[in-house]
Amino acid sequence: MNKTILITGATSGFGKAIAEKFAAASYNCIITGRRQDRLYAVADDLRKQYGVDVLPLVFDVQDRAAVFAAINSISDAWQNIDILVNNAGLALGRDSFENASLDDWDTMIDSNVKGLLYVSKAVLPYMTDRKHGHIFNMGSVAAKQVYKDGNAYCATKQAVDAISQSMRIDLLQHGIKVTAIHPGAADTEFSMVRFKGDETKAAQIYQGYEPLHAHDIADIVFYCATLPTHVCINDLVVTCTAQANGIYFHK
Repeated sequence: MNKTILITGATSGFGKAIAEKFAAASYNCIITGRRQDRLYAVADDLRKQYGVDVLPLVFDVQDRAAVFAAINSISDAWQNIDILVNNAGLALGRDSFENASLDDWDTMIDSNVKGLLYVSKAVLPYMTDRKHGHIFNMGSVAAKQVYKDGNAYCATKQAVDAISQSMRIDLLQHGIKVTAIHPGAADTEFSMVRFKGDETKAAQIYQGYEPLHAHDIADIVFYCATLPTHVCINDLVVTCTAQANGIYFHK
């Protein structure tokens, strides 16, 4: 019987690459996202390319009612969830604290922190009942080091780090693994979202060096997920060779 992975934010970037990586290894995939057309297109591609079963769930992780309605409604055939990847999240703006947008702050907190909590809380009964599961929380180098104009984004990713640590403690009794992955600069839609569609600003972030790519993170998640049952990588910071941490680059 194929294993099952649930991935939030699977319409692009890390989430899409993770879905492709696990589908190629014959995992059935529950994929979630806000953009129905793109989510269904990803689902169709996974089915055609890899011959796995795919369940697309359209919801915004910020919407608590929608999260629980979708996950609580999945059929018995899909409830044996082996892996949860809390990937949905975003950065909005790169402004000094006094100039930052309150709306941007709210959106980042609602997506990066509350959304992760909602999805985890909804999925956990399917894992605790079986005393089996592995949760991946997508953090950032911003969880480890605050950088200029990062303010609320850095705070949300430090929250992800703290939540991951507390999950690891509380879920020990259930035999559930928890892994936090903290990527550095990666060439995905991330910067386009952060700079609200400004292609010039987004492109400048990656000039002069080779950043991480989505498939790099997918490979790392797959490696961590396929280790022996008694082995868990708890916390992993991943950067490209040209990046030391959240601040220092060699270009």
